[in-house]
Amino acid sequence: MKNTSSNIDWQKAGIAGIIGTVLFDLVGLAFTGTWWDIPGVLASAVGVPFPIALLMHYGNGVALAVIYAALAPSLFGPAWFRAIAFTTLETVMLVWFLLFPLLGLGIAGLKGGWLFPILSMTRHWAYAIPLLLMVWPAAGRVPATSGATLLDRG
Repeated sequence: MKNTSSNIDWQKAGIAGIIGTVLFDLVGLAFTGTWWDIPGVLASAVGVPFPIALLMHYGNGVALAVIYAALAPSLFGPAWFRAIAFTTLETVMLVWFLLFPLLGLGIAGLKGGWLFPILSMTRHWAYAIPLLLMVWPAAGRVPATSGATLLDRG
């Protein structure tokens, strides 16, 4: 199997992850009035100092952007749909069905109130904006709808 890691623009993916996480946090601030609420929850849930939780939060944002950059050419639909579909699936599978239940909030966070699923999805859709704008339009990408794959490019 051919190495396709050179097809990822690591710098753009990293920047998109950071900007996306800032947008995620800004939406959280608008809804909750609290800046960096997620690192605060992480710090108390995992038992690490706040600066470590902050690095975990932003590291997760960068990691998800890199994963998206690797998967985007294989996803179907127009670029805007790929970014929204990726973040929606990530939110449902990892946040609603894993993270929220682990925090004792139940599926989709509904034990915390009806706003939890709405807020978590809205925050993740805000995170998707730089994924759409920075990661997918990288030069030389072959759209998955063309029938070609990254392995076909030689």
